[in-house]
Amino acid sequence: MSHDPGTTARSKNLGFVTLFLVEMWERFGYYGMTAVIVLFMVQRLAYSDDRANLTFGAFTALAYAIPAAGGYIGDKLLGSKRTLVLGAVVLAGGYSLLAVPDRPALLFPALALVAVGGGIFKANPANLISRLYEGDPARIDSAFTMYYMAVNVGATASQIATPLIAIAFGWHVAFAVCAAGLVLGLLNYFFMRRSLAHVGSQPDFEPLNAGLLGLVLLGIAVATVCVTFIIQNREVARGIVALAFVVMVVIFGLMMRRGSDRERKGLWAVIILTAEAMLFFIFYQQMSTSLTLFSLRNVDLDLFGYQVPAGQVQALNPIWIFILSPPLAWLYNRLGKKGEDFHISTKFAMGFAILSLGFFLYGISGRFAENGKVSFSWMVAGYAFQSLGELLISGLGLAVVARYVAPSLRGFLMGVYFLSTGLSQYLGSFVATYASVPEGVTSPVQSLPLYTSLFIKLGFVAVIGTVIAAALIPLMKRLPEAGTIEAHAG
Repeated sequence: MSHDPGTTARSKNLGFVTLFLVEMWERFGYYGMTAVIVLFMVQRLAYSDDRANLTFGAFTALAYAIPAAGGYIGDKLLGSKRTLVLGAVVLAGGYSLLAVPDRPALLFPALALVAVGGGIFKANPANLISRLYEGDPARIDSAFTMYYMAVNVGATASQIATPLIAIAFGWHVAFAVCAAGLVLGLLNYFFMRRSLAHVGSQPDFEPLNAGLLGLVLLGIAVATVCVTFIIQNREVARGIVALAFVVMVVIFGLMMRRGSDRERKGLWAVIILTAEAMLFFIFYQQMSTSLTLFSLRNVDLDLFGYQVPAGQVQALNPIWIFILSPPLAWLYNRLGKKGEDFHISTKFAMGFAILSLGFFLYGISGRFAENGKVSFSWMVAGYAFQSLGELLISGLGLAVVARYVAPSLRGFLMGVYFLSTGLSQYLGSFVATYASVPEGVTSPVQSLPLYTSLFIKLGFVAVIGTVIAAALIPLMKRLPEAGTIEAHAG
């Protein structure tokens, strides 16, 4: 391999582009589905708000819990690259099942396949990116900010397209488009896979173990059956979420016990910032639940003569992130070169402060409503603040693991990080039920105060998050990063 810096940089950049594109298409499928699935349950399947929100919450909790297993499979069994491909294939199967028309009974097994496939896939592209930029914290922050933009490029396209397709051609055609996104992602990966030949976990550089592959496939089948059962049963889902939280705490506890003193300090950093990210994802979950139903019932969706579908309002989030990501990544790089970059804990505190402004805007909008409907401009402004806050918190969540955890455990702990976000998204769906509109209530004037009251309360919760995150900054600055740990160990 050439040691020319330019060649190395070009190689890394091409590898990043490959992962950027495969993640973009995977997110195209996922966010295309989430843009319409709650509306599909409420409008097509006649689910109550509570049932739709909590079904979606159970699905997202499991979709984000399984990456802990996906990270382990990538790190220790099949290799990150093979596991990425396997997860994408399962995802395509799940979206294809949703696309079968007039079969409402297929909803739960289809969601289960998407949850399992996404879990197998999710931790591995991020793990590969962290290996591309090993030992360069400023580049890691910048790379993950741009990688997060890949998520939102895919999300923008699908969240604009699928609600329109659902209206014009039917719900199931919209889900078929999601499946097509995964097929394109797989084709993209196979055409560009050579750019990642030098990157991967240890099993990637060894012959495929057919026995291990068989065990993983059996595990996927069993997991799909179990997840199907859990999503259908709300009480079981709550119990599983509680159990998953206990498992996460035990995992951190065992790692703290077995690690060296300096490794434990790095794990404390991950624990603190993971807890802050969990709080953030309660807010994030409102986009697909309370904010989508608020848009359906209480937002004047006329935009210069164009009637915006309610599901399409969510596209404001990736649009804003697409706009804000490049200048933010540029700022991180510029400050990093000067040695003046904000500490990651400071970015989290700033993110919560900005997030609170977004939810206060949603809540205040009700004071300017006409006949129970608020102007679409309130959603544009609210999503701008919410999206910038998201970039500062969730956009750097994976960078937390990349910064503070040694490479041998990184894929697994990225999976644990996703598990934490899944738990908090279930809590977010539960929070959304506080704005559930009672059956029989159809007047926007009656539903408006339910939503605005929830949004104001969430704004104050974000203020509390800001205060806690700011108070922890001095502690976080004293904790060592993974590069420091490795240098010390050497």
